[in-house]
Amino acid sequence: MGVTGGPTSPVRSRERFLLGESVQGAVRGPILNSWIRSRMLGLSPEQTDLPYTDDFDPDSRLVRAAAPVLDQLQSRFSGSQMNISLADGNGTVLQRRFGEPALAGRLAPIQSVPGFVFAERYAGTNGIGLALAERRLCQVYGAEHFAERSQSNACSATPIRDQFSGHVVGVLCFGYPRSYEDPALPVLVCRAAESIERRLMEQSSARERALLRTYLDARLRAGAGEADDDGRLIALEELTDGGLDLQDQMVLKAQATELISNPQRAAVEVPLSHGRGVTLLSSPVRSLSGVEGVVVEAVLTGDSPPAHHLAASKPTAAALGALALAATERAESLPWHLADASAGRRATAGPAAPSGPGGDVPRDVPDGAPGPARGLVLVGEPEVGRYAVAARRRLELLAEASTRIGTTLDVSRTAWELAETAVPRLADYVTVDLPGAVLRGEESADPQADLHRTVVHGIRDDCPFYPVGHQVRLDPGTPHMRCLEGEPAVLETDLQATTPAWMLPGLEHARGILAHRVHSMICVPLLARGVLLGIAAFYRSQDPAPFGDDDSRLARELAARAALCIDNARRYTREHTLALALQRSLLPRGLPEQGAVEVAHHYQPAESGVGGDWFDVIPLSGTRVALLVGDVVGHGLHAAATMGRLRIAARNFAELELAPDELLTHLDNLLVRLDREEEDADATGSTGIVGATCLYAVYDPTSQVCTMARAGHPPPALVHPDGSVVFADLPAGPPLGLGGLPFETAEVRLPEHSTLVLYTDGLVEGRHRDVDISLGRLRDALAHPDRKPQDTCRAVIEAVAPEHPDDDIALLVARTRTVPADRIATWDLPPDPSLVSDIRGAATRQLAAWGLDDLVFPAELMLSELVTNAVRYGSEPIRVRLIRDRSLICEVSDGSSTAPHLRRAASTDEGGRGLFLVAQLSQAWGARYTARGKVIWAECALDAA
Repeated sequence: MGVTGGPTSPVRSRERFLLGESVQGAVRGPILNSWIRSRMLGLSPEQTDLPYTDDFDPDSRLVRAAAPVLDQLQSRFSGSQMNISLADGNGTVLQRRFGEPALAGRLAPIQSVPGFVFAERYAGTNGIGLALAERRLCQVYGAEHFAERSQSNACSATPIRDQFSGHVVGVLCFGYPRSYEDPALPVLVCRAAESIERRLMEQSSARERALLRTYLDARLRAGAGEADDDGRLIALEELTDGGLDLQDQMVLKAQATELISNPQRAAVEVPLSHGRGVTLLSSPVRSLSGVEGVVVEAVLTGDSPPAHHLAASKPTAAALGALALAATERAESLPWHLADASAGRRATAGPAAPSGPGGDVPRDVPDGAPGPARGLVLVGEPEVGRYAVAARRRLELLAEASTRIGTTLDVSRTAWELAETAVPRLADYVTVDLPGAVLRGEESADPQADLHRTVVHGIRDDCPFYPVGHQVRLDPGTPHMRCLEGEPAVLETDLQATTPAWMLPGLEHARGILAHRVHSMICVPLLARGVLLGIAAFYRSQDPAPFGDDDSRLARELAARAALCIDNARRYTREHTLALALQRSLLPRGLPEQGAVEVAHHYQPAESGVGGDWFDVIPLSGTRVALLVGDVVGHGLHAAATMGRLRIAARNFAELELAPDELLTHLDNLLVRLDREEEDADATGSTGIVGATCLYAVYDPTSQVCTMARAGHPPPALVHPDGSVVFADLPAGPPLGLGGLPFETAEVRLPEHSTLVLYTDGLVEGRHRDVDISLGRLRDALAHPDRKPQDTCRAVIEAVAPEHPDDDIALLVARTRTVPADRIATWDLPPDPSLVSDIRGAATRQLAAWGLDDLVFPAELMLSELVTNAVRYGSEPIRVRLIRDRSLICEVSDGSSTAPHLRRAASTDEGGRGLFLVAQLSQAWGARYTARGKVIWAECALDAA
């Protein structure tokens, strides 16, 4: 976009902006941000004065590199009103060129004389200042300039970088009338800047070549001046039988680069593969033109070279001369203009090396014996070496980041890993701000309004930043806000010299940051798959060198990797939350009222994903209670959904009063059918149902007998009133889902106040855990019979459960109760209808003894119908039982398995109304089957009368 909405739109937008109105969306983001910064800096659109300085080098490396390019541009635009400017990295104009030379006399000094500073903090929005602030190609048109003096012009400007360091060292800017606008101008200014960058690189190349020639000339002089010279012309990779492999070459080059970065004489032993070793010697060297550098040679200290190599290694002046020429040509072709260890034959010298460029090497061999083999590894300038070391360390940091960031699927932890990776190797302090929605696994609709400080990490504990949990509020123009508005990165290189305008609204907080000597920062958005996940900010204080463009690129790369991991963690968090919500909705939300056991439970999902563990407590007829614990194989939504199906099915089967082994058989058949139904879905990626384990127990408080059966599940723990703990000896049974295999039941008598503990395998098993040790800890934790079930749950989890479980844990603790004998009345009677009245009388007297006179009438009617049906349609033995518990329970059992059915009798029918009356008088009724027949039961609320 050149001009938004037409030629006059920037004018109107600028006027609205200066009046304090919002122009969001009407002006390009970089221009609006620059306007905001200009206003916060207190600049006035009417101001005309700019700082002027004559303290710049008119013959600097940048000027020398740019001069031919500027000459070509001046020739290209000859006769036009094009104004070509070259500025340094501070915004000071170093050179001016004009398409029409007469322009230099007609323009104001600000536009024609070198030395004026066009940095944004002085000139407001302009091409040079904006290119330095944005560090990329920028175009400013007419009224987009903040200062009125530039309203009639347009400009295209782009940074010039030092290719060694990546630092912005200057700006090339085209200024021209608005009518000159052409799509080719931005392309031309970028190509011209690239030409200047190449010429800067060539200057370094020439310096490196001069150093190499100086080194080779010194070796030639040393070889020609001594007849007994024992130096050998051996390529470095030929110093050993097998040569130097790629790994050895990389090790040597990395260590040699470290030596070049420090312009001092040094010797370092470098171990190589296969037990070999090399000593690297670094020596200062100065070319004839005065360029100072460092030469690094290698001396073999491990295995000796082959004899045939030594025999052919006698140097000659011609050979050394040829080597010098070849090495120089090779040096000119390398990207870094350095000689490397794998480039073929290298210059070597004997022990009589000169003490100047080549350095002194101790003579460790007797006279007449061959001296140690030496080879050239690298030659270069210290500054270039430092850049190379920094580049390698950045690559090492990126490689390390790939293993350190994203080790978990936790959003917050991943953000912390980004900070821990960057400190202190890139930054001294790192902050990460994430929207609350991202922390919950969602996408944030408005990151700016929902941003929270998630990470504060630095080299000191007293970080001068807002603490974790603080809700971050961003002002316009801040680097964080600019990142939220779409900028890929914001680099602030000098926070100490002049406080940036964006810091002024929170000046007190900014002073606290600056007091910790924070001098530069990089702000980077966390973007992944087109979703903005947050903001990462990197700060530097201890390292005197400010952040540069290379650091900014590194920060962006780290942020990109972290953002992808954060997005993966966010998606996992969302799925995990959904699965956990589904599972919790399928688990019991509360335990039902019943008097058979005192129950407590605990459920803990796995860290790696929700599984299929479940538990249930189901009240049954006759004051009995069913306890159920199960575990579906696998994790995720599929396992949770399968668990829900099984739990509902198990509850329904329990309502049918099935025996434990029969209930497991029905669950097994159900799982087999579900698995068959999902076999057709395999083509769509479904994994199908793998299987499940289950333990089902029924406790009867009237007899204190617990009947249990298990399907591949861990046996329950039994805690007796005396504190002894045993694991019930139950037949294991096959896991559910195999189909066709039988299950067996076992009965255990539990004295009152015994504790029955049911659990899933996640409590005692694990990839790095011994089951026997875990069971021993469980036994120790349970050996306290005086605890309440809830306390027992807590003690078991603390003592046995792993800190980071990789499987779900379901725990159910039930402390048994009994129904006192004086609350149970039982009568046996033969199948004689005349005895029904006797049962009614006995029941009436028993109810009176219990103080339940108000229930005599409904109880008599229910017993009459139930006993009459048993006498008429059942078989012996017939038994009547009354139980006073939370309700009055009437039971009539007989030896027949014929099931009664409730039906509606017609007006002409003489019978068929008995069970209907029972259903109306009771709050619940039903039938259950036993090994010797059936039991018809009915419950009547104690306050029913």
